[in-house]
Amino acid sequence: MNLALFDLDHTLIPVDSDYEWGQFLVRIGAVDAVAFAKRNADFFAQYQAGTLDPVEYLEFALGTLAQFPRAQLDEWHRQFMHEVIAPVIRPVALDLVKAHQDKDDLVAIITATNKFVTAPIAKAFGVTNLIAAEPEESELGEITGRLRGIPTSGPGKVIHTDTWLAAQGKSLNSFTRSYFYSDSQNDIPLLSAVTHPVATNPNALLKAHAQAQGWPILTLFDD
Repeated sequence: MNLALFDLDHTLIPVDSDYEWGQFLVRIGAVDAVAFAKRNADFFAQYQAGTLDPVEYLEFALGTLAQFPRAQLDEWHRQFMHEVIAPVIRPVALDLVKAHQDKDDLVAIITATNKFVTAPIAKAFGVTNLIAAEPEESELGEITGRLRGIPTSGPGKVIHTDTWLAAQGKSLNSFTRSYFYSDSQNDIPLLSAVTHPVATNPNALLKAHAQAQGWPILTLFDD
């Protein structure tokens, strides 16, 4: 058994699911259009530049979720999946994941985006193992607006991967081949930790790093 890890946003899907969720909330009138859209865009620009404070962003994103009952959030997310996410899932990305599953590899999606937004997307890819930012929930399942543990971004992805594997009595060294597919320079720590890093739809910074390191570059889509 080998290990295959996948980033999500701009890796398996050609959009940022967290940003698109925010834009969706603006579009349906759930949040103030001007104030929210501006802050959402500012955070997205910081992410692209590699300057995002993940805790600050997650407090913003989870705080927004906490404003609404869970039943309402779940209803909106079903609409979000139908209108925004399902149309951008490409067969080539589904096939890449399935190729690893067909080899009986241990497959997981690991993303900095929170689990509320990403769990249904992972399900759409047929992936049961999801490592994502964990929203704290009340006893009744309502989102409190707080983050459980540390962010699943940058070096945090390595920590969360190690913790997840350790719970199964494994480590990265347990696998002859360990793959990680990602588009962003923010994921260089985990890309550097696996035996087979794959720069997938890489941004300019990751592409330059991958070329310098001799890592393979995979283009699933150009948008």
